[in-house]
Amino acid sequence: MLDKYITPIIKPLLTPVVILLHKRAITADQLTVVGFLIGLLSLPLLAFGYWYAALVTIVLNRIFDGLDGALARYSKQSSSAGGYLDITLDFLFYAAVPFGFILANPEQNAIAGALLLATFMGTGSSFLAFAIAAERFKIDRPQFKYKSFYYLNGLTEGTETIALFIAFCIWPQNFVLLATLFAIACAITIFTRIYGGYHTLKQQEAKANGALNDA
Repeated sequence: MLDKYITPIIKPLLTPVVILLHKRAITADQLTVVGFLIGLLSLPLLAFGYWYAALVTIVLNRIFDGLDGALARYSKQSSSAGGYLDITLDFLFYAAVPFGFILANPEQNAIAGALLLATFMGTGSSFLAFAIAAERFKIDRPQFKYKSFYYLNGLTEGTETIALFIAFCIWPQNFVLLATLFAIACAITIFTRIYGGYHTLKQQEAKANGALNDA
């Protein structure tokens, strides 16, 4: 929900760093992998209760995630392969954080963490499945033209998810409450994406079939 507002603010802030990285011949894919590995460190840190150390790795992961796309566009090396690598590792990172809290306190956090992971699967699948069909119909993405593939909006997007992870690390004692509330928000996102995505694709199919009949 907030991504379309936050991204235009962050992009200019990354430009000086992107220029420096480009001069040093660093590639966007390298940033993607390094950022993922840094983010993955949050899993053991969370499992052992090092909340603020985990928070640092989460924030660094998100900085790298912003830099890799910006670098790809600046160096004119944006590609479907790079977009695929980026989104795949992003979802693995998103799953690692709740899992870290489950390991930290299975008795208290397991059910809420499992619920959150289940809804993450729903938001991710509804997001990516629509992107595949949207590419087939060449549906415009006016709010996210810089992305490698179609971004279907929702109540819970990247900005909200990272805000949640930060809240987890600052108030780990409230993990169950925060995870449950966010899972409910994710469920709303899943419903709206499936409903909106289905009807959008039905309309596109009807237009395509009408164009064929006219021909």
